[in-house]
Amino acid sequence: MTEKTILQDRQRRTDEGSARAVSWLAWSLCALSVALFVASVPLFVLARSAHVPSGWNVDLTTGGLLGSGLFLVFSLVGALIASRRPENPIGWLCLADGFLWMATNILDYYSVYGTAKPGSLPFPLGAAGMSNWLWVPEVGLLATYVFLLFPNGRLPSRRWRPLAWLSGVVIASVSVGVMLSPGSLDTLKGIRNPFGLEGAPWVTTVAYLILPLLPLCMLASALSLVLRYRRSAGDERQQIKWIAFAASVVALTYLVTMVTSFIHPSEAWTTAGSVWWLNLLTIAALLSFVTIPIAVGFAVLKYRLYEIDLIINRALVYGPLTVLLAVTYFGGVVGLQYVFRALTGQESTLAVVASTLAIAALFNPLRSRIQELVDRRFYRRKYDARKTLEAFSAKLRDETDLESLGEHLAGAVSEAMQPSHVSLWLRPEPASKGVQTAR
Repeated sequence: MTEKTILQDRQRRTDEGSARAVSWLAWSLCALSVALFVASVPLFVLARSAHVPSGWNVDLTTGGLLGSGLFLVFSLVGALIASRRPENPIGWLCLADGFLWMATNILDYYSVYGTAKPGSLPFPLGAAGMSNWLWVPEVGLLATYVFLLFPNGRLPSRRWRPLAWLSGVVIASVSVGVMLSPGSLDTLKGIRNPFGLEGAPWVTTVAYLILPLLPLCMLASALSLVLRYRRSAGDERQQIKWIAFAASVVALTYLVTMVTSFIHPSEAWTTAGSVWWLNLLTIAALLSFVTIPIAVGFAVLKYRLYEIDLIINRALVYGPLTVLLAVTYFGGVVGLQYVFRALTGQESTLAVVASTLAIAALFNPLRSRIQELVDRRFYRRKYDARKTLEAFSAKLRDETDLESLGEHLAGAVSEAMQPSHVSLWLRPEPASKGVQTAR
């Protein structure tokens, strides 16, 4: 064995050992987040059993616990990316974000139970003071650095370095400012911040002056993703489509939830019966947030990358279709019930049956119409190509002249594919087997 072979074998073993160490570290951080969530479950049960003042801003419902557990997706996706693409910082950012979410979760339950039951746990106010500012890096890491570094873990260009440094300074400054601000805690209303500098109210002023820079950094990071998309092609463009689609889902669901919360009073969200769908909106908004790490995982690992176009197409079709059918169904039920009450003085189940039959009959025509509108508006090139091929197929059934058919074929290819030149070559017919060639 030559010296060069020995060195190569040694380098290979070193690389394999480094890869195993990185993978072990990534999955250990993921396991730590899972352990924090598991440990938060008994604290959640204890916090629910305690007498919690109504002004405290902590969700102690079962849905709140399960919703917080969904953020483990950040840790799982981060571990997958970091173990397979350790050079890409997006995986480590997702791991850090998942850990912060789980830490905030357990600190909230710990502080609620420890404060509601004095003497039961040590330093409950310290835990509340810690969770009071952790939301800043949770949101900042995801909405600035993940967008700024997506998808390859590098900045779009050197011109974006000032934004990367500014984002870090803003996140750190706002975190320190919120942690040291005197006043009431966000979660435990009426209880003073244990880390607040009571003799320095200017800390709060400075924190609120810096705070608007955080959403500006987020918008700038999103703008960098838009500019990267305009210059990208191939796989990178498909990767950006994944995270753009996930961000659109989050924005849409949260917009609907916010508008509904303004229309209905906050008390209605906790009542049962006729407003159960309001609670479903909050669950949908929470679930939509998990689509971001899932989209990041698909894009960075390039797993079934090009199916995003099909997903976007189906979302554009079935989203409006669902809304139209729901409006038709509920509008039909309400309208027909009004007619039945006017005619007979009582309601009838025929209204539900008739509305159900109506949406069953409208499903396919509406879906075809919406699909055509989506293709015409967002997939114009494919739409035009399909129409061209359909027209050529119709001519193919009726045309018998070979020369005319060749002209139609060349025209269809030119219109659908738009090449620089089109030519048609017809293979000559082979000589008949029964014909003897002259010698």
